[in-house]
Amino acid sequence: MKILYAIQGTGNGHISRAREVIPHLINYGQLDVLVSGHQAEVKLPYLIKYKKEGIGYTFGKNGGIDFIDSIKQLKPFSFLSDIMTFPVDNYDLIINDFEPITAWACKLKNKPCVALSHQAAFLSKLTPRPIKRNKISESILKHYAPAPHKVGFHFKPYDTFINTPIIRKEVRMLEPSNEGHFTVYLPAHSDEVLIPYLMKISDANWHVFSKHSKTSYAKGNIHVKPIVNDEFLKSLASCEGFVTAGGFESPAEAIYLRKKVLSIPMLNQYEQTCNAEALSQIGITVINKIDDTFSGRVKSWINFGCPTVINYPDQTAKIIHQLVTDYAVVDN
Repeated sequence: MKILYAIQGTGNGHISRAREVIPHLINYGQLDVLVSGHQAEVKLPYLIKYKKEGIGYTFGKNGGIDFIDSIKQLKPFSFLSDIMTFPVDNYDLIINDFEPITAWACKLKNKPCVALSHQAAFLSKLTPRPIKRNKISESILKHYAPAPHKVGFHFKPYDTFINTPIIRKEVRMLEPSNEGHFTVYLPAHSDEVLIPYLMKISDANWHVFSKHSKTSYAKGNIHVKPIVNDEFLKSLASCEGFVTAGGFESPAEAIYLRKKVLSIPMLNQYEQTCNAEALSQIGITVINKIDDTFSGRVKSWINFGCPTVINYPDQTAKIIHQLVTDYAVVDN
């Protein structure tokens, strides 16, 4: 059986999940991997047969998306050409983690594919949303990488096809401790933006992992570091609390490690707004923007926040086996 696994390369979550999924997929046949986008720091230690530009976005420095740079990165003619020419007919099973090229190639050629992603969870009306839904963003979540079959992941199994998060083995192997510092991962905020606010909380020790800094440096009680997987995991495992955006994988890993979490969703990023609503429902503190009230609210979280305890069992092998059983189509 020939399997194609297509992965979105914007952000680290999709690649992190793929690192756990691939060892199981290779047990079922010949596996080819496609990655489109180029905004991930986490590396995929497997052969990538296809590398495409795709369509993604660039993280800004003030809490949101850098729309100008995102537009500059667009290559619409290349994107359309990739859709029209990609050989989806060569595969018996196509698995898609919110990757648009192969999803649309399958749709145009009437080739079934399976959405295996966090975003697939938003195809359920039961998945948490903010009170005011954004119809355009809802449409994007539905049509960006369309697939007739879906296997989703979320903080809780809100629907029959939604599973709890895939937690990396390297995270499961960590031994949590509390060395008193707070780990920060806010890819849409530059360290220059964050430092003035964090310095006001002088009795806390901060480890800031910055997407915008290539070197490590310290400023008072703040230690800024580039994003290096091993260093980040060491800091996360030994922190008292974790400050992150409104993504999916990073908060899930922190919850698994029994860390208290503070979420600051990216501005004007609807998926993260939805995630923040889900996090709020399970007891996670959410701050929607960094302003003059930020330092005081963070101090309150430090003093009174507590971990949210949810069990995330390792079900990856079971999920992949069921997916292959249900959706693989091999011609005899």
